[in-house]
Amino acid sequence: MSDVPVQLTEIAARTDIALTEVFRQERARWAALDPTVDVPLADLQEFVAGGGKRLRPAYVHWGFVTGGGDPESDVQLAGCCAVELLQAFALVHDDVMDGSSTRRGHPTVWAKFIDRHRAGGWQGEDRRFGEAAAILVGDIAIVMADRQLTGTSSPVREIWDALRTELNMGQYLDVIGTATGEITAEGARLIMKHKTAGYTIVRPLQIGAALAGRPELADALSAHGMPLGVAFQLRDDMLGAFGDPRKTGKPVGDDLREGKPTVLLANARGAASTSQLEVLDRVGRPDLTDEDVAAIQQVMVDTGAVEASEHETNQLLGDAISAIESLPDHNGSQAALRALADFVVERDT
Repeated sequence: MSDVPVQLTEIAARTDIALTEVFRQERARWAALDPTVDVPLADLQEFVAGGGKRLRPAYVHWGFVTGGGDPESDVQLAGCCAVELLQAFALVHDDVMDGSSTRRGHPTVWAKFIDRHRAGGWQGEDRRFGEAAAILVGDIAIVMADRQLTGTSSPVREIWDALRTELNMGQYLDVIGTATGEITAEGARLIMKHKTAGYTIVRPLQIGAALAGRPELADALSAHGMPLGVAFQLRDDMLGAFGDPRKTGKPVGDDLREGKPTVLLANARGAASTSQLEVLDRVGRPDLTDEDVAAIQQVMVDTGAVEASEHETNQLLGDAISAIESLPDHNGSQAALRALADFVVERDT
């Protein structure tokens, strides 16, 4: 695991300060109207502040600098806050869809509302209430995200609109793939491109460049960001299947219990024997034991799926690094993109 690069930590700190002010204003406005509505805002603020690497804000910032923007400027911070609030929207809803009760080692938003319902002895079904409240928290997040970019240029809005749409379409493909269990490696890659690569790296870079007045850099930024974004997801899938729960904040093999459609799983299925397929057929069962998880992990290793994923990840990283040479180099932007790329692929959380 490489150290978190300063090119990430510095903009993460600036983004956190900006987000704190965004929430201060929002909560003051609504608490004055009715203290009850401060509860979901407080939950959302706690969720946003409670972890996360701030990768997307970092890519907005370095896209801005790559486009010739002043790295000391605050112009790009609106974009940094927007993508982080969009991330909160996606994760809060994702936890409802997946039925995940923990994230980053803490109760998820919907789980907290279930506890409030039970503690208050309220009417109705506690889980239904918790899910409904969490969906609204996610909705609040995306509205707040959208407002950060009010008044920006048409190119910025066009990229932002594309990003939001792609994210939701990618998530739908993920939901369908999980439900049917019929995802192929090609289908999993399509999900990666829309749900992760574009959303995590390509579009944030393009938003930053557009904020700097250089939307024409979009294709060159995509040539770097798309292979890196796919590598990011391949690494994420590996962590979802093999990650240390003390570092990931989720139970071991959590993605295997959810039946998440991944290239790793698709490749294992494609190379598995009949007996190995019987083991892999357990994927998606919420009652998987640790022994079941270990057996599935072993099949993924024995079929060569793990080795193939690691090889593809390294190949994609090389492609992404090579593409940096075609980008402008302003105020250390190329070095920053290299440092971020290494971190994205080598992380263990």
